Amino acid sequence: MLEEIKIAPSILAANYLRLGEELADVSTGDLIHFDVMDGHFVPNLSFGIDVVRAVKSATDLPVDVHLMITNPDEMVEKYLDAGADYLSFHYEATAHAHRLVSLIHERGAKASVALNPATPVAALEPILGDLDMVLVMTVNPGFGGQSFIESSSRKIRRLRRMCDEQGVNPLIEVDGGMSAKTVAKVTSAGANVIVAGSSVFGAPDRAAAIDEIRRAGQAGVSKMA
Repeated sequence: MLEEIKIAPSILAANYLRLGEELADVSTGDLIHFDVMDGHFVPNLSFGIDVVRAVKSATDLPVDVHLMITNPDEMVEKYLDAGADYLSFHYEATAHAHRLVSLIHERGAKASVALNPATPVAALEPILGDLDMVLVMTVNPGFGGQSFIESSSRKIRRLRRMCDEQGVNPLIEVDGGMSAKTVAKVTSAGANVIVAGSSVFGAPDRAAAIDEIRRAGQAGVSKMA
């Protein structure tokens, strides 16, 4: 049986003036991806806690919060309070990854660690068995609409192999440059959660765009080696 591919539309690419309608338009997705940028860890600013809370109240889908911030140790609980169902923080931003993972679990949410393109997957080896998901950045974080970094497929394949060696099976999420044309490159390597921004919100029919990416991703799974 082929592994099911999940699609997480990223509201970073949505029209913020009609966010409620935009969320309804992507209700056929599996998660709502929510990027938090602080202007320090990445060179851009985005949403905050109140918007997470509003999104949580406006969708039935799990809210997948990605913290691209310098101080996740101080902010994790605030985003959990706001309703994050999945919470990703960056490995590069904390010296206490295991402690944060434990805190997220204590609060009943799913714990994920995000890796920048230059961070090797080996960094996660000591805590891999504690994670519900790993978020692999396939662009440099901070801006939407970037092109997929081709070497990311090898990185995802190494991560999948490391999971197999440890006998664990966290979700492997990818974020950056994902569309129906690129998704098979990562699902064939072992990814199973696809963050899609402009390729979904830039389409006139969002449900059709989600379906197209999902089908293309599923086709990639059949080529896994």
